[in-house]
Amino acid sequence: MAHQRRVVVTGVGIISPLGLTAKETWSNCLSGKSGISAVTRFDTSQYEARIAGEVKGFQPDQFIHKKEQKKMDLFIQYGMAAAAEAMQDSGFQITDENASKVGVVVSAGMGGLPGIETTYDTLRERGPGRVTPFFIPMVIANLASGQIAIKYGAKGPNLCVTSACSTGAHSIGEGMRYIQDGICDAVIAGGAESTICHLALAGFSSMKALSTRNDAPEKASRPWDKDRDGFVLGEGSGVLILEELESAQKRGARIYCELVGYGLNCDAYHMTNPSEGGIGASDCMNMALSRGKVSIDEIDYINAHGTSTSAGDIAETMAVKRTFGDRANKVWISSTKSMMGHLLGAAGAVEAALCVLSLRDNAVPPTINLDQPSPECDLDYVPHQAREKRLNAVLTNSFGFGGTNASLIFKRLS
Repeated sequence: MAHQRRVVVTGVGIISPLGLTAKETWSNCLSGKSGISAVTRFDTSQYEARIAGEVKGFQPDQFIHKKEQKKMDLFIQYGMAAAAEAMQDSGFQITDENASKVGVVVSAGMGGLPGIETTYDTLRERGPGRVTPFFIPMVIANLASGQIAIKYGAKGPNLCVTSACSTGAHSIGEGMRYIQDGICDAVIAGGAESTICHLALAGFSSMKALSTRNDAPEKASRPWDKDRDGFVLGEGSGVLILEELESAQKRGARIYCELVGYGLNCDAYHMTNPSEGGIGASDCMNMALSRGKVSIDEIDYINAHGTSTSAGDIAETMAVKRTFGDRANKVWISSTKSMMGHLLGAAGAVEAALCVLSLRDNAVPPTINLDQPSPECDLDYVPHQAREKRLNAVLTNSFGFGGTNASLIFKRLS
């Protein structure tokens, strides 16, 4: 059997409600700061939920030429920004010699919903002749990946893995597989999302999925807490530069960690609810552990899906118990969604990036707003304050509508 190629992380880029860079996001994350506030982009007075994790102060000019910006809905711009940071961080150069072995998988769960909304308004009010010719490429979900590939000249696989809230994690996992299989030597992988608009807020509100704690936005996202009442919509992008170990070492790259495990499966149970007892999520974690040849005793930290929904938080807790058994109480678990809300298709990528930084700094971000856990939620969720200890391996979960699950395991390079 051929030796399996090893995959390492050499670059990290994040844009989020907690900051415009990985450094700023990570600092605010460890401080337990909330990036959630009242929606500022449109009048929400008729909406049940009026809060979100908005990216504040974003200046696309430093990443994208002004005339190009009108061809890109905001999710693409966020993806371009995170990719630029990750590429600079890694020092990786795409050349004529290596371009065909560099892939891009930077995906969106919903794509350009705000652009669809505003363009439809233009169509209704001003007629079809006033619809921009850039409308279609501006909103298609795979154009974050496409625009990044065009900018850097990456000529390997280029695609968008859309799996609702598992999108970002699946994208990183698929990028890992391309390197393991020899299709690529490097992959720019992650997720990007921006759906803070009328349609998304109305749609999720109608599902009763969102928190309506409008009077205290920073306390609205409260995973595992008995007073949780739904998730908070967020936006942003997370991008990792994945490389084959030997080629990264050959160019003298600074290596953060190794990506060793990837699990993916489906509950095949319900359109939006997790399977009973967290069976699907548990099987997904088990697959990541098995494929990564990692034992449950090696996992020090789980960055949970932890959305702050009633059913989801309980199901994930049960899944961790099912997978980790007696060790479940010893693993530190936290939800960074408590601080930035749920970034949908970007969530898994941003959370994977935070796991990489956790390993680098031997630090675990807290779950804020966890004042009184639900009785069924009785694990160590790192409430209120960040913690430090030497971390060997960390796991992150992402679960999406349609029953889709993804788990990734990052490990200190040995």
